[in-house]
Amino acid sequence: MIIALASPRVASTLDEGLVKVRRLMLEASRQGAVIVCFPEAYIPGLRGLDFEVYPFNQTEHDQAVQAVSQWSQEYAIATILGIEKITEAGRQIAAYVLDKHGKLQGIQTKNQLYPTEEAFYVPGNTRRLFEVNGLKFGVAICHEGWRYPETVRWAATRGAKVVFHPQHSGYEREGPTLTQWGAATNPYYEKAMMLRSLENAIYFASVNYALRFPESATSLITPSGECQAYLPYGQEGVLVQEINLEEATGLFASRYAPERYQEEVKE
Repeated sequence: MIIALASPRVASTLDEGLVKVRRLMLEASRQGAVIVCFPEAYIPGLRGLDFEVYPFNQTEHDQAVQAVSQWSQEYAIATILGIEKITEAGRQIAAYVLDKHGKLQGIQTKNQLYPTEEAFYVPGNTRRLFEVNGLKFGVAICHEGWRYPETVRWAATRGAKVVFHPQHSGYEREGPTLTQWGAATNPYYEKAMMLRSLENAIYFASVNYALRFPESATSLITPSGECQAYLPYGQEGVLVQEINLEEATGLFASRYAPERYQEEVKE
């Protein structure tokens, strides 16, 4: 099975963002991918960072979802779209999963917000497993996959072969310049990717923006915790890779025994 991770640059308008999404969807489809994943809240961009987020209301949300749905059908490729979900309680960071017919299969919200994100977003409170073309997968969004490994294990214990990880790590204006994947002096993110795969025995597919100063690369990690492939730091493009579902045994996730974590009651 072939999957794709799309890493576009920050967009300054909705139209620019959708042009990038369409181009990378087409490129992934031409390379045989059955599914493509985009970064966290790529439409309209993650708030509270060092770049401007363009205006985004319900009408523009609907326009974006309709366009991506149409392209999923046109290019026969399932899509995980990082987008804002607008609710009565406030804006949520969400991943919309559309199948190759353009039908919305479901939504995974970000339920563990980074503390500074609470000024802009409200958390969700449910998790779900998805299946496309026989591929069972979960979605853990950015901070969830970095600091809350149970969000990944939740999907792995339910049969997920892959957990997709839409994220944002890095800066547009100034920041570190990385040159070697997984280097000891790099921020911890790429090490965390390895752990999420290794501790569950599944694939972990982390997709970042193509930032000027990224703190991690868009990467595919094997069930043994090795980096199978990654995009060069800061390069806009799509990472297309074949995965072997038989290798994603979920062995260590399946051995998780929550009944052994009961608090001892003192007599």
